[in-house]
Amino acid sequence: MKNKSADNLRREIQHTHLILIIIITILFSLGGAAINVNAHDKAFDHNLQDTAELIARLYGFTKNYPPEDLYAYFDSIEESLPDVDVISIVNKNNTRLYHTNHHLIGTQYDGKVPNLTEHKNGFYTESDIGPSGPQRRTYYALFDKNGNYDGFLMAIVLKTTIHSVTIKTIMLFVAITLGAILIEFFLSKGVSHKIKKRLLGFEPDTFTSMFKIRDNILESINDGIIAIDHNGNFQFSNAAAKRILNCCGENEKVDLIKKNVFAQKFLLPVLTEGTSQFGLQETIDNKTSVLIDCIPIKEDHSVIGAVSILHDRTEYTKLMEDLAGTKYLVDSMRANNHDFTNKLHVILGLIQIGQYEKAVSYIENISIIQRETLSVVMHSVDNATLAALLIGKIARSSECNVRFILREGICFKSADIDIPSEALVTIVGNLIDNALDSMNTSNSDLRELEFGVFTQPGELLITVDDTGCGISKENADKVFDNGFSTKGKGRGVGLYHTKQLVESLGGSISFESQAGVGSSFMVNFKR
Repeated sequence: MKNKSADNLRREIQHTHLILIIIITILFSLGGAAINVNAHDKAFDHNLQDTAELIARLYGFTKNYPPEDLYAYFDSIEESLPDVDVISIVNKNNTRLYHTNHHLIGTQYDGKVPNLTEHKNGFYTESDIGPSGPQRRTYYALFDKNGNYDGFLMAIVLKTTIHSVTIKTIMLFVAITLGAILIEFFLSKGVSHKIKKRLLGFEPDTFTSMFKIRDNILESINDGIIAIDHNGNFQFSNAAAKRILNCCGENEKVDLIKKNVFAQKFLLPVLTEGTSQFGLQETIDNKTSVLIDCIPIKEDHSVIGAVSILHDRTEYTKLMEDLAGTKYLVDSMRANNHDFTNKLHVILGLIQIGQYEKAVSYIENISIIQRETLSVVMHSVDNATLAALLIGKIARSSECNVRFILREGICFKSADIDIPSEALVTIVGNLIDNALDSMNTSNSDLRELEFGVFTQPGELLITVDDTGCGISKENADKVFDNGFSTKGKGRGVGLYHTKQLVESLGGSISFESQAGVGSSFMVNFKR
């Protein structure tokens, strides 16, 4: 049904195009025919006048010929003039001295006698009816050698001859018109197929439907899209691109300038070089951080345009935070699963040896500690990703037989300081993992990790204290070096990356340590 509709639409376009061309061709042909017929009429008149003048001069030389010679001479003249049907010479007494129809020679002319004195040139042309029927005739005055009026002559073309020429002219235009219409029919058919080919083989309404679907898709996605043609002229932007570039104002010219400036900065190099560029970063005037991918559009190995995809980095950051929070919640659940399995084994053992009261007491202590730890974290840290990380690390510490202590008064408010969640996760996670590794290599019976995080407007302090093996004085200056580790090859990047990240965010990191006693790391941000 859809294909049938598509064919009908294409035929309708083709037929409409053909009808318009036919109408225009016919109108032009009618106009041309009218002009040509009018030009023929004028040409007939002009020829008659020239012929009449020529015959008048010839008569001046031959009027003294014997009648038979005169008749034969003017018969030959008439036969040699295709545009003249009748020649008639009348003297001043209205007697026909010569007529193409010899039966009328010598008879009295009973037609209209021209008043040639009214015409300066001595001749004029008009339509009339004579013995041969309707005609167009030119009257020409004859004078003797003394200049006295001696009669007149008529050069006549019959209306049937004029009509015959007119019909031939019209038929010629009709033939030309039909030929033009036939050519236009094939051209219209060719144009129709060419349009379909330019539409990639789709029928017009199918292509329209695809365009509407594409437009709806492009307008519904959250990423911005901007496209330019091969001349670098801005062609398209979706609603997301307008929002990201802050082009939603009332001044359309300003918005267009913003889009063109963006296109020239990022898309023109891609258009010129013909290579894609990914991961470009830009901060828009509305402080939106944007990730930009630019891709050339190619057809038959030549670049015909370029398109840019704009990703709002805020959305990506939020997504990364959500994924990180989920990851650490999963890690926390996995660690808690191991921890609770161990605790269940303890409870099972106490029950099997008959220590029921100790089993009850052990269960109560576990519940109190778990509730208190979770309560402190959830109430003190309003960043879900960081809170999930801490819960997971607390469970991990329990697996490692390390007592995880939260400093008294810990408090983290995201509104106090703007630090990306992924940065917080990296910093805190590396410091806690480093502390756990240190205690795993220590022979000390005291295995405690104390964590603190504190914020106030514009400031952030993170502390991690452990009772691990500590850091010797000779290694103190190498702690933050890339690849430095006392645990073997392939280690020593955690603290290096942590320091790089902290300093890139404008913070500082320091530590205090005593070999065999433990270490204390501090991260400080001030804005």
